Amino acid sequence: MLNDLRAAGFDIETRNHAQAILVGDFPEVAADLCEVLSSFSIEAREVIGSGGGQAKSTMRLRDALYDKGWPKHEFVVQTIVDRVEREAISHEIDHIHHAAAGTLALEIEWNNKDPFFDRDLENFQRLHAQSAISLGIIITRGASLQSSLEDIVEWTLQRDGILDVSELEDWGMKERTARQKRMLDAQLEKQVPFARAFARSFVADKYGQATTHWEKLATRVARGVGNPCPLVLIGLPVGVVTDYSAATPE
Repeated sequence: MLNDLRAAGFDIETRNHAQAILVGDFPEVAADLCEVLSSFSIEAREVIGSGGGQAKSTMRLRDALYDKGWPKHEFVVQTIVDRVEREAISHEIDHIHHAAAGTLALEIEWNNKDPFFDRDLENFQRLHAQSAISLGIIITRGASLQSSLEDIVEWTLQRDGILDVSELEDWGMKERTARQKRMLDAQLEKQVPFARAFARSFVADKYGQATTHWEKLATRVARGVGNPCPLVLIGLPVGVVTDYSAATPE
């Protein structure tokens, strides 16, 4: 099942026998997860409009998981000594799935600050040490999607005929950060065409290297963050941006 996602361009990495656990002990859950991911898509314009965990595209993915029995959950770990509570720590997880073989935890990091990966992996580590979860799953932007973001944004503006800032605002984008504005002005002063200039400034500000994407996740896992919890890491490919992918030759 994970090989089907790999064939579709998804980045997939597993650690600490996670693939054997997922496919062997949770085959129906694995099949549902692969179905949700294989069916997930966004439009190129959503890349410009989407934010973090509450983006429309992310919420569609969350809703699909909810429908498959992956609700949000807060784990509470209490330390009680002689019937007196000494400590209580809570861990909120985006999605969990209870099954006869155990519990799976899943986090979606579409566009957050990259230290959120440390939080997710360390939470998985602690919960696994307490036998609260069998494995942890993280979904984020894949390498091909991250590297294509400037092209996606530029293509979208060109397709919709957006030629300057005033048209951008009429198009529906009302808010831009001061950093985006400064970077855009600097690009335009260099005579860079508007669509390319906007794409560079927007992606650098909103989807830059310090945000959650595949390279940042893989680097942390390679360092051992989250060990020894079994992990399944999933990177969404550029192919999920369906209108861009359909119009762009491979």
